[in-house]
Parts: sequence; C-alpha cells; structure tokens
Amino acid sequence: MATTLPLLTTDSAACCSPVTGGVLEPHEAERIARTFKALGDPTRVRLLSLIAASDGGEACICDLTDPVGLSQPTVSHHMKLLADAGLVTREQRGKWAYYAVVEEALTNAAAALRIA
Repeated sequence: MATTLPLLTTDSAACCSPVTGGVLEPHEAERIARTFKALGDPTRVRLLSLIAASDGGEACICDLTDPVGLSQPTVSHHMKLLADAGLVTREQRGKWAYYAVVEEALTNAAAALRIA
C-alpha cells in the first residue's frame, strides 16, 4: 500500500540557500583560503590567542616565544604567515616587532564559516 507524504509549506529558497550565499570570485576564494591556511596550524592559532589576550591587544615577539615553547626565528616565521594572511599587523619598535590582531580579519573569517 502506497503512503502519501504531505508537501512542506515552507519557503524552499530559505531552506535550500547556498552555504556561501553565492559563488565566490577567484580572488575571494584565494583570500579566504590563505586565511584558513594560516589558521590551519595550532601554534598560529595559539599565537593569535596570546596576542588578543595581551594587555592593549598587542604583544612583542619577545613575549611570544616562551608560551609556545619555540625559538624566536620559528615564532617569527609563524607570525610572518599570520601577517601575510592579514590576521595581524606588525610594527617595528627598535629591534623588536610588535603584533596586534586585525579584528576585521577574524570577523571576516568567521563570516565565511557561517551557514546562510
């Protein structure tokens, strides 16, 4: 015996909207991929959290090495990748580099993950 299922009365456009809200342009996809590639390493995610939690929202490279247990050149490499992805800014003060999180970049990364 066949069973008849009721039709849904919800708006199909609302339930079936694309996850990204549309097709990304190549440059947008590259930018988003670069951001997530930079965030794909746990050390870099930890460095971002250390900077964000620092007084004034910025941290000296000299203060980032001990918490992650890596050498200064290694931390500098990670910070360069984060800066290249636009997730942090870098300011040279004498011989030390100071980093600050770019809030807008994190907001944009989170928005790229949201389901429409």
